[in-house]
Amino acid sequence: MKLIALLMALAVERLATHLFHMRELRWLDRVLDAGFIQISRLDNWPPILPIAVLVFILVLPVLLVWMSLGDALLSFPYLIFAIFVLFFSFGPQDIAEEVDDYCAALSSDDSEEVRATAKTLLEHDPPDISEERNRQVEEAVCVQANNRLFAVIFWFVLLGPVGAWAYRVTDLTRRRAVFAAARDPGSESPASQVVAATEALHGWLAWIPARLTAIGYALAGSFDDAWSAWRSSSYPAGRLSREVSEGLLARVGVGALAILPVADEDDAERGIRGATAAKRLVLRALFIWAAVIAAMTLYGWSV
Repeated sequence: MKLIALLMALAVERLATHLFHMRELRWLDRVLDAGFIQISRLDNWPPILPIAVLVFILVLPVLLVWMSLGDALLSFPYLIFAIFVLFFSFGPQDIAEEVDDYCAALSSDDSEEVRATAKTLLEHDPPDISEERNRQVEEAVCVQANNRLFAVIFWFVLLGPVGAWAYRVTDLTRRRAVFAAARDPGSESPASQVVAATEALHGWLAWIPARLTAIGYALAGSFDDAWSAWRSSSYPAGRLSREVSEGLLARVGVGALAILPVADEDDAERGIRGATAAKRLVLRALFIWAAVIAAMTLYGWSV
């Protein structure tokens, strides 16, 4: 049932691109802001505990609906519910479309659009040097694919709709906390402590899927280069931070691309080639994940 729900959710995502704006879930911002205000008043509590409670409260409605459905009507209501939750857990935007927009901006030599589309992928201002920007975009595609797609799939396979939604909620909480902290600068401010807590929680949930995604990149691309990039980590083994996971995905993903230089290629052409190659790598890794999940379902390891 999970495999069917997953495949149908991916198909719906491709067909319902006009609904992507609904996945931004702006209505949650007020809920999260109110939660952050209450958390900042709990001076004697480690922020990670109330953050976990806040995430649980946001996940609770999905948990209650999932528990109420059971096997009614041959699990058809569960299937529809799982597809619905998955659709809103993916994204919020489609990474393939964002890569296409970036490549189109490079082709048209529109510097303002190039910066805007690159910023969407990077989630920060891109560097002015085109070579560095192209490299960071390739890394961002590999990182964002895990955050928007693969990690959601992992937690869905493991815990069903509750797992997929819980991962998305931790990401939404992290993003909103970063936005709130920008209005309250200072390394010792309550807002900065909330950011650290949200990033820690998100990093814990991303740790396993990030490594499985990296393995997928290695199998879908140049395995030797990807493995060499994996071994080049300067972080302590087993560290669970988001920074470590994203660094691993960036290194292994770019290594798996194994992009060779081409004579007489300008920066725009190189950027298009690299971003397109990263998009295709993600797609091949997705096929590998789908095949593995199908095998697990066939042998009764996933229900």
